[in-house]
Amino acid sequence: MSRFNRGPGNFLKPENALKRAEELISVGQKNSALQTLHDVITSKRYRTWQKVLEQIMFKYVDLCIELKKGRYAKDGLIHYRNVCQQVNVQSLEEVIKYFMKTATEKAEEAQSKAQAVTLDIEDLEADATPEDLMLSYVSGEKGKDRVDREHVTPWFKFLWETYRTVLDILRNNARLEALYAMTAARAFQFCLTYKRTTEFRRLCDILRNHLANLNKYRDQRDRPDLSNPESMQLYLETRFEQLKVACDLELWQEAFRSVEDIQGLLSQSKKAPKPQMMAIYYAKLTRIFTVSDSYLYNGYAWYKLFNLSKAYNKGLSQSDVQLMATSVLLAALSILPYEHKDKDRTEADSELEKERSVRMATILGFSVDTKRNARSILSRTALVSDLSSKGVVNLVSDEVRQIYSLLEADFTPLELCQRLAPLLKQLESVTETMSGASPIDEVSLQQYSKSLQRVAVLRLLQQLSHVYSVMKIPALADLVPFMGFGEVEQIIVDAVKHDFLQVSIDHRNGTVHFGGQQLESDRIRDHISALARRLTKALHMVEPDVSKEVETRRLKAIEHAIQTSGQANKRALARKLLIEKRKEEQERLLLEQEREQEEQRMIQLRISEEAEEKRRKADMIKREEDRLKREIDERELKEAEELLAKKGKGKKLKEGEKLDKNAIMQEALEEENKARIEQAKKMDLLIKRMDHTERARRENEAPLLQEAYAQKVKDDELDFANQQKQGAIQHKEQWEHDSAEKQRLTKMQQDHSQFQQQIMSRRQGEFEELQHAREEEIAERKAMKRAERDIARKKEYVRRVRLQIEEKRAEIEQQEMQAEIERMEREKELEKAREAERQKKLDEAAAKQRAREKEIEEREKKEREEAPARPSAGNAFVPPSKRGGSFAAPAARVRDEGAEGPRGDGDRWSRGAPAAAAAAPAAAADRGADRSEERPSGGGGAWRPTRRGTGDAPGDCCCFASGSYASLGLVLPWSHRFLSPFYCSTSLFGNIKCCMDNVHQH
Repeated sequence: MSRFNRGPGNFLKPENALKRAEELISVGQKNSALQTLHDVITSKRYRTWQKVLEQIMFKYVDLCIELKKGRYAKDGLIHYRNVCQQVNVQSLEEVIKYFMKTATEKAEEAQSKAQAVTLDIEDLEADATPEDLMLSYVSGEKGKDRVDREHVTPWFKFLWETYRTVLDILRNNARLEALYAMTAARAFQFCLTYKRTTEFRRLCDILRNHLANLNKYRDQRDRPDLSNPESMQLYLETRFEQLKVACDLELWQEAFRSVEDIQGLLSQSKKAPKPQMMAIYYAKLTRIFTVSDSYLYNGYAWYKLFNLSKAYNKGLSQSDVQLMATSVLLAALSILPYEHKDKDRTEADSELEKERSVRMATILGFSVDTKRNARSILSRTALVSDLSSKGVVNLVSDEVRQIYSLLEADFTPLELCQRLAPLLKQLESVTETMSGASPIDEVSLQQYSKSLQRVAVLRLLQQLSHVYSVMKIPALADLVPFMGFGEVEQIIVDAVKHDFLQVSIDHRNGTVHFGGQQLESDRIRDHISALARRLTKALHMVEPDVSKEVETRRLKAIEHAIQTSGQANKRALARKLLIEKRKEEQERLLLEQEREQEEQRMIQLRISEEAEEKRRKADMIKREEDRLKREIDERELKEAEELLAKKGKGKKLKEGEKLDKNAIMQEALEEENKARIEQAKKMDLLIKRMDHTERARRENEAPLLQEAYAQKVKDDELDFANQQKQGAIQHKEQWEHDSAEKQRLTKMQQDHSQFQQQIMSRRQGEFEELQHAREEEIAERKAMKRAERDIARKKEYVRRVRLQIEEKRAEIEQQEMQAEIERMEREKELEKAREAERQKKLDEAAAKQRAREKEIEEREKKEREEAPARPSAGNAFVPPSKRGGSFAAPAARVRDEGAEGPRGDGDRWSRGAPAAAAAAPAAAADRGADRSEERPSGGGGAWRPTRRGTGDAPGDCCCFASGSYASLGLVLPWSHRFLSPFYCSTSLFGNIKCCMDNVHQH
């Protein structure tokens, strides 16, 4: 083993390992220092917690972060957790907090350095070098991206690995639940700050697996107890933070999974969560269901949020309540009036749909019986009725209340979309900011515009199907100003697919047909009663002198019914109240009984759980005591075997012989004492023997040493005398040689001085020439740089001038374009004003025409009443020519074959068809003297009947579909027009009499 990488066995104390690591760090060997500390931490020798181990862990964590050794950090923290789990868990908490703090600081420091590197440029005006350009073209990434990849990304990876490591270490530790929740929250903030969507999904999966393992393995030691309210509160807060971050990152699938996690925890919790948390929960649900186009669940989420905020949030202002009520009502109105169901689905699909509905109802906070369908509780009708009954409609603004009335209360098919379009236009511009007390930051009503338009089109089609049987496509398209017919057709197809409407489109003839071949109960249920009322009214018009006795009896019956209706109504209400009270009492008793049974069950369950917990704790204590005793016995046995092996040199025990540690240790001590005494005796004998030997050797050696010293002194004196003589001879020879050499060199002194002067003068000239050339070159370079700088400045000035000219030109063009747009808008407004004036004049002319016709009809009616009435001839048919009174002669049939076609044309039977609408005014113009009524300016496809019809146009007299009945306010449906195939063209009274005669004949 290297001397820089010693194992833990070389350190008797952990302080020595810490000092050794600091020495290695000081000489730059950080990897060796990390390995040294790792060996100490993972060693079995140091299993008892000490304060120095905490210092070692701090140093170890610093080295792991500096060297980016995530695996080493995780391994060391796991071993340190095992050391201090039962002794000092706060030390582990401090180490983990320091670990996360240091890793975060390093990541932030790397990011700040990366930003500084991008600005570390000597000259900001200098162009990029060719090397930088080539590198950017080859790599395909910018300088900042390269810097982030080189400096920031490794630290972010290490920080993410730090969070995962800490969560994995703390997942089954009940004493560090708060630290676990804090780590999860910091990891969420890391993902949110740096937009790490992939890491956020992995983090959610990690937390979900931790919770699943916690519920699966319940017999683990020191595991968190979810039945504890504090623990459950921490887990709920973590999941709520997860839901919030998922919505901020727009990870809607992960957000819905977080909602399911929260619902699972709420089902296990014995304590209701805080209202503030539930308000955030429902606020995030509204965003999730809005994105997923789940209008029904979005409406119920808004409804729950509104009720919760209104009940518990006392800081809401009146404007906040109005905005939330507006959102609730618009979300409810945006729900389609039908469900998307697959006609060919199997029973298994139906079961899956039922389970899904029950699960969604549970998520929204509704308790649903599994035997019932959740759709019966969660429906558009139920939600709208709840909002209306609880007064939410009264809290919204006037515009939203008008939208509610148009879609839910009023029956105006011809004006529905025209009146709704400006209201929806106003909604698109409403974006309000809520106060700080609200769980929602901002409310935008623009999101409901498209869905409300779709619902409005469905309501329009539904109402039109009750009035018309067929309609032209252009007329239908004119009724929907905010949507093209292509989109309307898609809505029709979807509604017909899900059995909400029965509409067919004939593109060949350009018509839309309402209703199908089969009879619909909700379409014809009122037709018979309406027919009876209208026939009765017609009979009174034909025979006004009805028996007074019948009229008296009828009046008495009506009066009696009016008098007794109040008492009957009171009795019915009292009976209803009695039944409701009985039902409420029965439900209360059932609920009380169920609550008592649930309380008894919970008490028994709690008792059994407490007994089971006591038994489990007793078993655990007993197992722990047995384990400790067994470990002590094993350790003593092992030590005894080691002692026996040292004593007996590997001697084996006899069969059945037991080891006694104390006896073995006593025997070993006696043997050691005996061996020590014998060794001391041997050492004493050896010392005496060596002492006598040394004394005898020194006595014999003394005279020999004196003789050797005297001989050495004589030899040294002779050597010194010889060296002195030899030195004197050599010194004299050297002096003579030096003197001769000096005489020889003195002759050359003058020549040397001259040569030296020549060399120095030549070098001085060369130096001056080089210095002059250098100065000229510097001056030339300065002039060139000055010229280049002047040219660059001129170019920059020209570029700025051109840029200013281009900007000025663009500004002038923009102004001209804006002026042209304003001129066109003014022309459009003038055109609209002229069109409105022209339409107003046409409406006034039509009103005058209707007034004249009404006056003429009243005058003729007065003339008929003044004429003498002839007695009735019973039920026999009397020709009109022989009847008394002023009857008009039958008019000749006038039919414009070019406008309406033959009698068998199908458009003649269409109520409100545009072809008939165009034909009626033409026929009236040809008749000249006939007083016909023009089509109303408001459109809609319905014709007012003429006073005297020909039987060809839709407004002419035609028995039950005659124009005379229409003039009296009687409108019969198409299904009853087949009662009489006869047509007549007489006066008003003749028309009625003819129709009655036809009825009698049938």
